[in-house]
Amino acid sequence: MVNDMNKQHSKFLIPGIIMIGMVLRLPFTSIPPILDTIAKSQHIPVGQLGILTTIPLLSFALFSSFAPQTAKKFGLERTFTFMLMLVVIGSLMRVINTPFLYLGTLLIGIGIAHMNVLLPSVIRMYFPMKIGPMTSLFTFSMMLATALGVSVAAPITALAGWHVFIFILTIILFIALIIWLPNDHYVKKQDKPLVVGVPVKAQSIIWRNKYAWLLLFFCGIQSAMFYVLIAWGPTMAIQAGLSPAVAGVFSGVNSLIGLPFSLFIPTLIARITGRQRQLLMVSLSVVGIIGYLLLLYPTGSFGYWLTVNLLIGMSTASLFPYLLTTFSLKTNTPSQTAQLSGMVQSGGYLIAALGPALFGYAFWFFNSWKPQIITILILFIFMIITIIIIERKDKIL
Repeated sequence: MVNDMNKQHSKFLIPGIIMIGMVLRLPFTSIPPILDTIAKSQHIPVGQLGILTTIPLLSFALFSSFAPQTAKKFGLERTFTFMLMLVVIGSLMRVINTPFLYLGTLLIGIGIAHMNVLLPSVIRMYFPMKIGPMTSLFTFSMMLATALGVSVAAPITALAGWHVFIFILTIILFIALIIWLPNDHYVKKQDKPLVVGVPVKAQSIIWRNKYAWLLLFFCGIQSAMFYVLIAWGPTMAIQAGLSPAVAGVFSGVNSLIGLPFSLFIPTLIARITGRQRQLLMVSLSVVGIIGYLLLLYPTGSFGYWLTVNLLIGMSTASLFPYLLTTFSLKTNTPSQTAQLSGMVQSGGYLIAALGPALFGYAFWFFNSWKPQIITILILFIFMIITIIIIERKDKIL
């Protein structure tokens, strides 16, 4: 039945997937470069706005596990419609005042948490023979939008104000909603809403699946490594002797380095054997280890920081698309994909949210970056072991 259904879809499905990919990170990753401007206009310390980058990650942790049941209740396409509407409303609310800035960011986090979990299920449902290419499509659009958002946030804000920049973001989100709506209408017209929910009993079983727990650990550590460098990399570079302007360039470098990897990693992962996946992902993890090893001995050289960001960016930019592709490859049905994706992302993003905070607290405690960098290196090794174990299994569910 599923094979019959995945041949029938609206012609707006692929454009809709591309647009959803664009909005999975853009609404909150483009805000850090303009936090100082927002804080000044609201007459509050910039430190109070630091939580704006943590709220989405905590939302992913808290609400990801609800996504399969939401899809079961409303259907897959209708759930995306509701969540895109929520993200549009949340984005627009942010311009009202500071409390609404926090509340709007929370709504954005809730909406994206659901879409994060369910987008692999859409691909598993409609494109079971094209999991790699379709995953490449939305991860590339996500990383391209993230890179562009980070790059243009400060110039647009300097030219027209941060309210205008938020309005522009909201318009992009609204366009994504408009492009997605025909998919919802198509399924309603066919009178076969596609549900991916799973029984409560099945949901409890996955929390006893050791391979799902290993994937949760992998999700958390690879995400934490990315967000730690985004949060603290510029500070470490400034302490080493770079100017704030030069240090800020590396956030864009981190986003841009992910573009080519988001294109070829999912397609490659879907085509090669488990043994080949082990070798590829272990090799790319070792690249990240080298990058973090270099951080133990920082210098004020631009070339040094460019090398560090390229190595770590190359590694994390490969590990994330691998994770998204694995949700579909290691399951047999869209329901199982949603189940695994929800469980892994709920726990994984809790780890990711704690990572930057603990990393910064450790600096205050030790007055050094080295203890936490060594901790990350040890976690990297454990993460490599999880990849090896996971790829020994053809299916997790």
